Amino acid sequence: MKEAKGYIKHLQAELRQVSTPEKAASSARYFPEGFECLGTNATDIKQILKAFQTEYADLNAEQTLALTEAFLKEAKYNEEFLLAFALINKFVKRHYDDALLARFEYWLEHYADNWSLVDDLCLKAIFNFLMARPHLIESMQHWALSQSPWCRRAACVVWVKFIKRKIGKEIYYLNTALVFKQCDLLLGDENKFVQKGVGWLLKVTAIEHQAEVILFIEENINRFSRPTLGYAIEKMDGETRKTMLSLK
Repeated sequence: MKEAKGYIKHLQAELRQVSTPEKAASSARYFPEGFECLGTNATDIKQILKAFQTEYADLNAEQTLALTEAFLKEAKYNEEFLLAFALINKFVKRHYDDALLARFEYWLEHYADNWSLVDDLCLKAIFNFLMARPHLIESMQHWALSQSPWCRRAACVVWVKFIKRKIGKEIYYLNTALVFKQCDLLLGDENKFVQKGVGWLLKVTAIEHQAEVILFIEENINRFSRPTLGYAIEKMDGETRKTMLSLK
């Protein structure tokens, strides 16, 4: 296996080759707080990843995980982190053991510094990892107690695709008691992106369990910010949304 540094330099060069100021400006619109970006988009990253994995098809799962970890340590720009996360996507269903979940938690606490990195990792690599290991889906409650706001956001985002999910021949239903416990822990979080994560989790939960979500909102309405409430009721019918908003 070539030294990881050589692979990293190759990937960094590929990112810079397709970066433009226009793409950077377009990305910046979604990050008013500011973030470090090169100026590449999701399509660029997908194409770079595909070409890399075709050229270096001999890299196995363990070598790719080692490369990902090395890349994350050197990464500075948002696109570098996204590309590092993406490297292991094709391996997570059939390779690695349950201990990888702890690595995901470490990455969230030490490398994620904006909502896009959290959501990308949760909805791609971690989602696919959990699809092959449903016994781990309910084991992220402690993420809500993390010192990192990005890991706390992930405590909600990681579940948004598992409220009701076909896994193999079975239908998996996430325990709603855990959903509401997580939301209760994070409802007063000072970070607005954690708050938005709470709203998102309640929104998707309401698709299957609207009455329970409404009851949770009614019992905790004084703790809801207006934006969090708006996210939570977004998929409800107009009359119900109007009624819920009138509670604030």
